[in-house]
Amino acid sequence: MTLQSDPTRTQVPFGPSFVHRLYFTNDLLGADRGVLAEVLEPSDGRIARVQFWLDEHVARARPDLGRRLRRFASAHAERVVLAGNVQVVPGGEAVKNDIHILERMLKVFHAADLDRRSYVVVVGGGAVLDAVGFAAAIAHRGLRLVRLPTTTLAQADSGVGVKNGVNLFGKKNWLGAFAVPWAVINDTSLLTTLPDRDFICGFAEAVKVALLKDPAMFDELCRSASPIRRRDLSAALPMIRASAERHRNHITFGGDPFESREARPLDFGHWSAHKLEVMTDFRLRHGEAVAIGVAIDTLYSSLALGLPREDADRVLRCLMDLGFTLGHPALCDTQDLFQGLEEFRQHLGGRLTLTMLRGVGDPIDVHEVDPSRMRAAIERVKALAPPTAWDLAEAEARELPYAASLHPMLERRA
Repeated sequence: MTLQSDPTRTQVPFGPSFVHRLYFTNDLLGADRGVLAEVLEPSDGRIARVQFWLDEHVARARPDLGRRLRRFASAHAERVVLAGNVQVVPGGEAVKNDIHILERMLKVFHAADLDRRSYVVVVGGGAVLDAVGFAAAIAHRGLRLVRLPTTTLAQADSGVGVKNGVNLFGKKNWLGAFAVPWAVINDTSLLTTLPDRDFICGFAEAVKVALLKDPAMFDELCRSASPIRRRDLSAALPMIRASAERHRNHITFGGDPFESREARPLDFGHWSAHKLEVMTDFRLRHGEAVAIGVAIDTLYSSLALGLPREDADRVLRCLMDLGFTLGHPALCDTQDLFQGLEEFRQHLGGRLTLTMLRGVGDPIDVHEVDPSRMRAAIERVKALAPPTAWDLAEAEARELPYAASLHPMLERRA
């Protein structure tokens, strides 16, 4: 039904119908290989044409993975056929920082004659999922994308989402598209070779979504933080699943999957996180930057919006128990960091809208920031640095999570 009677000025609201397929498996290319075969369904009686894309970090850690993917296709020849070789792309933020990699992806799609009924199966961390997903979203206005996230961060958050993109002009995700993946499969075996430093990164997003959506989940994260840091899967996997499901529920039931409104509640803590990644030339992992950003916005919420100090202390303690170091030298450049607020506003358009907290599970949208209180929040987070400053080179070489000890301001009250 039209909203106006004037035939020259008609408005007809409509909404497309999407299906979000999210699966949890333990051994996707082993005992659970039938799940992937089921996802790659034929269309109109045609065998599914499939192209695999693999994160080079994963390929290096799992040199057998390409062979296993090809073996999977051979074992299910009645359903799928490979469209070209298994493709390997740079891992981490490097895949999003070079526009020529995007061009190469499109050339490979074109050479393989992929179409809208073809499948692009991408195996990798969040950055690779973003970049390959963007290429798939713009080829023929959308190929069928199947995501196999290989990091806790991607399994808990970004892999479940509907965003795809690459970086441009020194800004995170400046070029991108919303596109619902055909399917997402969170497989436990794909996490086994993840370095410790990257293993904890996904739990920054779990803390974030728990603070916004589920106080009971946040309580459980606080209790499970130390076992998660030790990679106790009995503690870690339920939190990854809970985070993924709450992110998925926000997208599918939240009423604004493509962020057409001002508020982006799932970006709590991200205005500074995105800027910190750029300021550190992406030496900070996204999860590490999010942990710092969540800490900043939590303290700001305590200083300016009435979040109880006890709750703010619990958030900081939980993040550090998980293994995050929150104080970082980049926080000294508050002038540059504050540019993240304007970039955040520009990314969506309109007025600045940030989600903050009045309480755990009680988010609130604000449209302006008190600069003095935000600086005070940043100063408090900066003071959480351990006695030895961040040594990124050593951490990169050893691939260990950063050590964190409770700061005196977080000592438990008697």
